[in-house]
Parts: sequence; C-alpha cells; structure tokens
Amino acid sequence: MLATLVIGVLMFISLRSLLATIAILINLPLALVGGLVAILLTGGVLSVASLIGFITLFGVAVRNGLLLVENYNRRHADGMELKEVVGAGSLDRLNAILQPLAIVVLGGLITATSLTLLVLPALYARFGGWLLPSPHVRFT
Repeated sequence: MLATLVIGVLMFISLRSLLATIAILINLPLALVGGLVAILLTGGVLSVASLIGFITLFGVAVRNGLLLVENYNRRHADGMELKEVVGAGSLDRLNAILQPLAIVVLGGLITATSLTLLVLPALYARFGGWLLPSPHVRFT
C-alpha cells in the first residue's frame, strides 16, 4: 500500500492531475484480476514467482497508463480535438508500449529457461562437488 501511495504521488507530480492519476491506478486492480484469472485457468498456484510476476505486471500497467495519458495531454495541448486525441494517441502508443516489453520479456524468458534447464544442470554435474554446502557452515 505504501508503494502504491508513493507511486501515486510521483504520478500526480508528473501529471499534475488527481483524476488522471486515479484513472491510471484503476488499472492495478484490473491487472490483478487478469493475473489471478490466468493463474486459475492454467491450474497454477500463487507462489513467490507469481507474486514477483504481479509486481512486474503492476509496474508495466502503471508505465503504460502514464505513457498513454502523457501522450494524450501532449496532443491535446497541440490543439487536437478530444475524440481525435484518444483515437490517434492510443494507436500511436500501442506499438511503443507493447512491442519492446514483449520482446524483452519473451527473450529473457527463453534465455533464462534455457540456462535453468540446460546450462545449470551441466555445470552442476561437472562442478557439483564444489557447489555443495560446507558441513561447517550453518544457517540459523
């Protein structure tokens, strides 16, 4: 809750509009519902990994909303009509918002999964004796 409050204050400072800030923050519960539905549909469980995914999801949702509202504000300040601002601004930002994020996340998941399932087992098979915990080290 504290993080959401701080993010909201920073967005308000950037946008100088309480209503725009609230409109962007409304995306967070919607993103939460979408994530939970996806977990339920895939038979997954709520785990530490999925909670980290939710943190990332919330960051992306806020970033996307902020970029979109700033684009709308810039177009409106340039004299465009409100209906035109929403249509053109949404289409303009769709590729800029979605494409880089999807490429990075997909590429990162492919390489991280490859490392976890291929490279790490090979390294452990080769150097596993050195990776075992020392019997003299105790974690309490």
